[in-house]
Amino acid sequence: MAEKIVGVIPSRWGSTRFPGKSLSLLCGKPMIRWVYERVSMARSLSAVLVATDDERIRVAVESFGGKVAMTGARHPSGTDRVAEAVSDIKASVVINIQGDEPMIDPAVIDRLARAMVSDRKWDMATAAAPLSSREDLEDPSVVKVVCGENGRALYFSRSPIPYDRDGNIPFADLPYLRHLGIYAYRRRFLARLVARRPCRLEEIERLEQLRALHMDGRIKVIEVNECGVGVDTPADVPRVEKLMRRARLAV
Repeated sequence: MAEKIVGVIPSRWGSTRFPGKSLSLLCGKPMIRWVYERVSMARSLSAVLVATDDERIRVAVESFGGKVAMTGARHPSGTDRVAEAVSDIKASVVINIQGDEPMIDPAVIDRLARAMVSDRKWDMATAAAPLSSREDLEDPSVVKVVCGENGRALYFSRSPIPYDRDGNIPFADLPYLRHLGIYAYRRRFLARLVARRPCRLEEIERLEQLRALHMDGRIKVIEVNECGVGVDTPADVPRVEKLMRRARLAV
């Protein structure tokens, strides 16, 4: 790929449910290091940055040779932090990667990059995986997405979409997709996105990707098989460590 594509991992200390999550140890290494090393395996990226406002995170990342972009402390979202981190970097595509997924698949990053490079009509690209249970379907913390026939996102919601009005279609036959929190942005569109105020839909659902749709942004959704593994609370750490060992990512 000739275009310059930068991967950015926003990382802050003050997580409500897990303060200092980025530096929590997983199988003996800080989580941010696991994420950074997995992201660096993506073949499409010209550079990988951790975007943070915290000196402790900066020191930790630089200690293992990672690159850091220091940002302001009052960003309302990770997207705003990413936008600041790349403000002085020449890149045509920016990929925002969550800092709490130590098992992130580099191939997903490459597929997002490929979607943006191969078809310039897309302003953004993101990923989704099939929903596997009704429990997840009803869970408002699990974001759902519906797409058009070319993979263009039509809407994101915390509610079950599409809604089976008659209730007579088997669950396995319904096109339920779980949205995954990874985004590729056309650089110019990212600048436009963070310059706009949240729209009413975003305020209602608390989903910033609805701002992009409100702006008539064209979002490509790639479908993947796995939804990934995130660390949200301290209780998730032993569960994720077990999965990492099972996948032979750690000993």
